[in-house]
Amino acid sequence: MYDELKKIIDESENIVFFGGAGVSTESGVPDFRSENGLWNAKTKFNAAPEEIISHSFFMNRTDDFYEYYIENLIFTDVKPNATHYALAKLEQQGKLKAIVTQNIDGLHQAAGSKEVYEIHGTVARLHCMKCGKEFDLDYMLDKSHWKEGTKTPLCDDCGGILKPDVVLYEEPLDETLMRKSIDAISNADTLIIGGTSLVVYPAAGFVDFFNGKHLVLINKQETGFDSRADLVIHDSLGKVFSSVVSGVEFKPVAVKLKNQE
Repeated sequence: MYDELKKIIDESENIVFFGGAGVSTESGVPDFRSENGLWNAKTKFNAAPEEIISHSFFMNRTDDFYEYYIENLIFTDVKPNATHYALAKLEQQGKLKAIVTQNIDGLHQAAGSKEVYEIHGTVARLHCMKCGKEFDLDYMLDKSHWKEGTKTPLCDDCGGILKPDVVLYEEPLDETLMRKSIDAISNADTLIIGGTSLVVYPAAGFVDFFNGKHLVLINKQETGFDSRADLVIHDSLGKVFSSVVSGVEFKPVAVKLKNQE
């Protein structure tokens, strides 16, 4: 199967990669929907994680939101893994034209990828809800910018509350990024989907826009789209990409789970 994927990549001129949480788990970022992931971890807020990272929870219980957000969604010590570096290398070679990612960790850019569409936003940026000023992650993590007694970051100009540039539950995806993602997938001759169960919509619907030659699915578990793919590989993304892209080394990293008993 690895040889077949390498052959597909060698023959392709316009590859798009569409990835999910499984891309980053090999860097130590938890997959919220895995059996041992944070999605099932107990919280002290009397609310499920999907409720905590919703728009209404952010607006109504901002201090609780940030306490959970900073503790469970921010991983400043994680590094790109073999998949990130392999995709960056394919882009440098002119084969990979775009990455469409559901992840918010910025690891694709850290590995050197340029054309990255973060359809669920990014933890790297925030903006003031009052004056619109933009801030970076380092500002948010600086305790001197937090509202007293909380972890809620405030604007240094107007004192307004900052909001992460992450798409929360109940919020729509960015229309511009949606359009760019669909255009990229529509024009691709090969679409490689990795590390996603393809159950989250509207993102999962992107597959329907692919009209190219090769649809490749790489995921440890089966997906509802396996029957539509030309090639299906149920294995570690890092192992796969380090085998088909030269100069990339696979180094397993233990997933770091916080607040789990």
